[in-house]
Amino acid sequence: MDKSDSFTSGKDSQNSWNSDFGLGSTDRRLAFSRQASFTQSKPLLSRSVSSIDIPPGFDNFPGETKGSPEKFSVSLFFSAVFRILRSGNRYMKRLFLMLSLNVAYSTAELAIGLFTGRVGLVSDAFHLTFGCGLLTFSLFAMATSRNKPDGVYTYGYKRLEVLSAFTNALFLLFMSFSLAVEGLHAFIQDESEHKHYLIVSAVTNLLVNLIGVWFFRNYARRNLVYRNAEDMNYHSVCLHVLADSIRSAGLILASWFLSLGVQNAEVLCLGLVSVAVFMLVMPLFKATGGILLQMAPLSIPTSALSKCWRQITTHEDVSEISQARFWELVPGHVVGSVSIQVKKEMDDRAILQFVHGLYHDLGIQELTVQTDDA
Repeated sequence: MDKSDSFTSGKDSQNSWNSDFGLGSTDRRLAFSRQASFTQSKPLLSRSVSSIDIPPGFDNFPGETKGSPEKFSVSLFFSAVFRILRSGNRYMKRLFLMLSLNVAYSTAELAIGLFTGRVGLVSDAFHLTFGCGLLTFSLFAMATSRNKPDGVYTYGYKRLEVLSAFTNALFLLFMSFSLAVEGLHAFIQDESEHKHYLIVSAVTNLLVNLIGVWFFRNYARRNLVYRNAEDMNYHSVCLHVLADSIRSAGLILASWFLSLGVQNAEVLCLGLVSVAVFMLVMPLFKATGGILLQMAPLSIPTSALSKCWRQITTHEDVSEISQARFWELVPGHVVGSVSIQVKKEMDDRAILQFVHGLYHDLGIQELTVQTDDA
């Protein structure tokens, strides 16, 4: 077979591959690759002759059996949790112990409430049960985030911890709103007598939650610098048990004030607790929501990104730069993509090195650069 036939055959098979994955014949997003060393004789960054250059070893596509994740099941979840508990993760062991205490206490409270006909105990037991469900999700996120990337979740499972932290923050905001509504209802109905049978429940719940606060005391701060996704998840667990502790302390304080004859004590205490929980959880809600919405990373100043934009625009071989997008995959891992129009008949290897160097100095770990002829 002559050279022309060989080249045509390879090109036809590659175009067939492109059409299967919805890529046009002029798409050059995968046409650039980094070499292992600057001392190699081959170009460091090169553009292939064909439309798509498939990296070697890139044969595991989504949907194939190889590297596909296992199907989720309850037995798989518990086996993974117990396997990681044995591996010596201190915070997972602490969360599992605290979760067990909360489940035992909420079950006992529900049984007593149903047996005695106390609606307040049943309502509080359901509140604790819902909180236990969220803490279980946090434990599941800690266990699953250790899995390696596969053919479906190519970035891995680390962002599951961010989602868990966001869920905890959303629950605490809902709890703050419900406490405010409860205080408003007590003010309208003019309820001057507190349900004293709830004091024992509040004291017991406070003691259980204080154990959880002690377990996660290193994260017991309102504003925390998150170095990774684990920090965000641990912080959300700490805020969860801390908010429950404040709620129980508010109920105890309201009952004591009512016993002293203070009017509208329940309204005052519930209002203070509602504001405290809201202010406590709002920074976490903003941080997790910003990552899930793929906002520009707060760790990189906007002025620094604008400076890089100007430096690339003023490059002699660049005619235009567009579609510069940067976001945090998880805390401490910034991803970006840039589209550049290069002047005709210009070698874009130096431009690619220049762009990667600029953004790498800003702390962007992964950058995709697409170049097109002007």
